Amino acid sequence: MWRLFYNIILLAVSPVIVAVLLAKQRCRRGLLERLGWETGLFGSSGSSGLFRYFGQAKLNKPDQLNKPDKPNRPVIWIHAVSLGEVVAVTPLVNELHRRHPDHRLVVSTVTETGREAVEQRLAGVADHCYAPLDFPCVVSRFIERLQPSLYLFVETELWPNLLWHLRRRGVPTALVNGRLSSRSFARNQWAPVRSFYRTMLQTLSLCLMQSDRDVDRIIALGAEASRVRRTGNIKFDQPIPAVTESGTTRARLGLRDTEQLFVAGSTHPGEEETLVECYRALVPQYPSAVLLLAPRHIERAESVEAMIRARGLAVQRRSAIGQAGVLWSAGPRVVVLDSRGELAAIYREAVVAFVGGTLVPIGGHNLLEPAQWAKPVLFGPYTDHCAEIADLLIQAGGGRRVLHAEDLTQQVMALFSDDEERERMGRSARQVVEQNQGALQQTLEAIDRLLPPQQGTSGTPLADQSLPLMAGR
Repeated sequence: MWRLFYNIILLAVSPVIVAVLLAKQRCRRGLLERLGWETGLFGSSGSSGLFRYFGQAKLNKPDQLNKPDKPNRPVIWIHAVSLGEVVAVTPLVNELHRRHPDHRLVVSTVTETGREAVEQRLAGVADHCYAPLDFPCVVSRFIERLQPSLYLFVETELWPNLLWHLRRRGVPTALVNGRLSSRSFARNQWAPVRSFYRTMLQTLSLCLMQSDRDVDRIIALGAEASRVRRTGNIKFDQPIPAVTESGTTRARLGLRDTEQLFVAGSTHPGEEETLVECYRALVPQYPSAVLLLAPRHIERAESVEAMIRARGLAVQRRSAIGQAGVLWSAGPRVVVLDSRGELAAIYREAVVAFVGGTLVPIGGHNLLEPAQWAKPVLFGPYTDHCAEIADLLIQAGGGRRVLHAEDLTQQVMALFSDDEERERMGRSARQVVEQNQGALQQTLEAIDRLLPPQQGTSGTPLADQSLPLMAGR
C-alpha cells in the first residue's frame, strides 16, 4: 500500500521536484543524469538513459537493449549527498579500496560540490555518478546497469524506491555513520509516517549509527534492533589535511606575519552579518586581526562580498589574491573564501575558529575540522546535526557555545586577549578528536560481513560472515 501511495504522490509532485532542482545552481549539472537521460558512468555521453531506453527501442532488438552492462568487477555503491558527506566518507572509501581491490567502488552524489569532492579526494580510487532520482523507472534502470553487490549510504539518506528495488534484487544495504536529528525524529512520530518509515528501514541489512541517541531513535522508527549497531562517528577518524608550510598557506591568503586570522567556516545568510559586526567591534582593539569568511555555498561569494562592502569594510576574494595586477595593502579586511577544498587546511592558521550553520537554524557543520588543528572552537545554539560533538567539546573545554551576537563578540575578544586560554582550549579540542577515534574500524568490520569472503593480501578472509551482529550498543 505504501509503495503505491508514495509513487502516486511522487508522480504528482514531480514537476515541482524538477523545478526546485533546476533553481538550485549546485544541483543543475547532474540533473539529466539523475533523470536517467545521461549516464556518463557507463561510458556514454549525450542522450542516453531514458532516451536510449525509449527512443531507440525500434532500432535495437529487445534482448540487446535490456541486457545490462555487467562490470568486470563486483561493485560497491556508496551514496554521499554532497561535500560534507563525501569528506566524511572518504577514509572509509579509501580503506574499502585497500581491503577489496577486486571490487569497483562507485560514489554517487546529488550536488556538483559533491562531484568535485569525489574527483579531488578519490581520484583513482572510486568513480563518480549522480544519484538517480527516486522515480521507479529511473531507479530500476540505474540498478540494472550498475548491478551493485552492496549499497552503502551516509547519514540517513533514505530513498524508498531505491531501497525497495535493491531489496527485491537481493542487494545488501547499510546505513553508514547514521544519525537522526531531533527535528527529523519529531517530524516522523506521526503514526502513518512512522509506518511508512518502517517499510523502508526494514529493507536495511545494517544500520551503523553515530551515538546511543541515534540507535534508540532509529529503532523507535521501525528498524530491527538486531540490525542496528552503534559504531561511532567516522568524522573523528578524518586524517589531518595535507598542507604546505604555514608560511605558504598564509601567503596564499595574503596574510602578513603579524596578522591574526579569525576563521568563520561554512557560514550561512543571517550569521555572516553577525560575524562581520563582531569583526568590526574586534578591529579597534586588535587592528592586526583579519576575518576569513567561508560561505557554505561558494556561489554566494558575490552577495557576501557586497554585504561586507556595504558595511564599510575592505574585502577581497581568495581567488583574486596573488593575481597579476591586483594590488592589496595591509590593514583590517575580510577575505571571502570562494574556492573549494581549502577550508579544512586553513583552520590551521586560525587564532579563533567559528563553525557556521549554528547561529541560524541549520543544525551545524563540521566542528572537528578546527578541533583537529588544536584550535578553540566557537559555535552557536543550533547544533542538532552535530549535537554529540558539540557536547563533547563543551565538556572537555575545547569549545564554547555562543548564544547571540553580543555573546559572540565577547567570546572572540576574550580569546584574542588570552594566549594561554586559547592554547588550553586548543589542546582540549584536539584531545576530543583523539579520544573518540575508532569508528572507522568498527564500520569496516561490519561492512565486511555483508560481502562474500574475499582473500586479503595474506591469503586469509577479510570478512567472517559467521560472526553474529551485535544489536544496539
